Amino acid sequence: MAPAGFLWCVVALLVLQGRADEHDHTYQDKEEVVLWMNTVGPYHNRQETYKYFSLPFCGGSKKSIDHYHETLGEALQGVELEFSGLDIKFKDDVMQTTYCEIDLDKQTRDAFVYAIKNHYWYQMYIDDLPIWGIVGEADENGEDFYLWTYKKLEIGYNGNRIVDVNLTSEGKVKLVPNTKIQMSYSVKWKKSDVKFEDRFDKYLDPSFFQHRIHWFSIFNSFMMVIFLVGLVSMILMRTLRKDYARYSKEEEMDDMSSFNIFIPYWFWLPNLCIIIVAMLEDLYTERGSMLSTAIFVYAATSPVNGYFGGSLYARQGGRRWIKQMFIGAFLIPAMVCGTAFFINFIAIYYHASRAIPFGTMVAVCCICFFVILPLNLVGTILGRNLSGQPNFPCRVNAVPRPIPEKKWFMEPAVIVCLGGILPFGSIFIEMYFIFTSFWAYKIYYVYGFMMLVLVILCIVTVCVTIVCTYFLLNAEDYRWQWTSFLSAASTAIYVYMYSFYYYFFKTKMYGLFQTSFYFGYMAVFSTALGIMCGAIGYMGTSAFVRKIYTNVKID
Repeated sequence: MAPAGFLWCVVALLVLQGRADEHDHTYQDKEEVVLWMNTVGPYHNRQETYKYFSLPFCGGSKKSIDHYHETLGEALQGVELEFSGLDIKFKDDVMQTTYCEIDLDKQTRDAFVYAIKNHYWYQMYIDDLPIWGIVGEADENGEDFYLWTYKKLEIGYNGNRIVDVNLTSEGKVKLVPNTKIQMSYSVKWKKSDVKFEDRFDKYLDPSFFQHRIHWFSIFNSFMMVIFLVGLVSMILMRTLRKDYARYSKEEEMDDMSSFNIFIPYWFWLPNLCIIIVAMLEDLYTERGSMLSTAIFVYAATSPVNGYFGGSLYARQGGRRWIKQMFIGAFLIPAMVCGTAFFINFIAIYYHASRAIPFGTMVAVCCICFFVILPLNLVGTILGRNLSGQPNFPCRVNAVPRPIPEKKWFMEPAVIVCLGGILPFGSIFIEMYFIFTSFWAYKIYYVYGFMMLVLVILCIVTVCVTIVCTYFLLNAEDYRWQWTSFLSAASTAIYVYMYSFYYYFFKTKMYGLFQTSFYFGYMAVFSTALGIMCGAIGYMGTSAFVRKIYTNVKID
């Protein structure tokens, strides 16, 4: 296990790389403040971004400073910080100063015109605070195009810390071929009462995320939970009494069937951990921190995946445990990496900043093979040895009984299709807010809402699958295992269908890159959500089936 310990150190370095020389956000008077230029891209295609200097902008005269990806998440998200070359010092005002000159030949003008037609915006950072600005604008007729040439920066400070940054774009200059355009900037420092820990509050949108429709959706979902819990309780306390009396007269029962499950059984756990960490820490204040945390948590919980997956597979009589371990370990990473690498080829073709560097791909592969797989192996071995013995609640027939004819709506396929409607109904409002935060310019920060919705989703999913399974068993159909899993997982189908509606009616996205990016990652998101819901539904239904058959008395 020594190599594994070494590799854990490598993962920690990948996640926390750059912390040692990260600025501590405190400045002395006249100390240099770096203005980083990040990316530029069309406003309506948020994920389609390019390096700032991919447009023919010019930089300042100061010596270049290299920036390395500080976290794995930052590299995966396409952060491309480049030094602006502007001379900015803490508390030192700068009057309007020309810092470079653009020679506007035909090629340069065409590049700016294309950017203006497609509503290109750019992003910058000062002391990790993001700033957005627009490249230019066109006149009402769309014939003349103008470039904003003057960056007017106003920086607020509280003591020795920067707490606020504002950018005003001025100096509108018409793009005329074969002319020269001077780029200028100014810096105005002002004292601010904003506390350092509250400096990101201006980027949040409480009126959007805490709208009363958001609260109403939570209340509506909560009422659904009460109804479903009451329904399940009624089944357990009343209806099953008659079933117990009927089944106790029979000599044999067939309540179980061979069921080999390959899914990452624990998949709800990393999601829960990530939400808790996001509630305790403001991850949105650091670039790529959410993605880095997700990768770390996923890898750290791999032994739990191996334990539950291995023990469940062994209890059901599975023999190909190595195959089960590989599928359980690599199903989600292979799905995510496969989609990411496919989109990466498109990003490379477009020369977009979303193209994943080769070193980052190697790091992700190393995490999969040298961290996730060994930890899954340990968990699988422990699960098989500690809790892998069959422990059915009652006697099981060696030969399954014939399944009698039943009405069409009691067929497993119909139950699977209908099972995901109520879970989706409990979360689809939250899906809108999550989609908007990812595909539009909103920062999602109400993780308390997300936690509450996750709890509601789990309860609704379990209750729905229990009801579906009860009706299935009441029709003497013992195929409840995959039915319970798939009926809960079908929530993902409705989420993906909703993503189509969101794309065509709530966004203005266009182009091959953004379309493939959107539907590719929405497919990954929906599949992961389906696996999580399926695992939760199966766990709840398994406990329900075990409970009802434990109470059956067989002579």
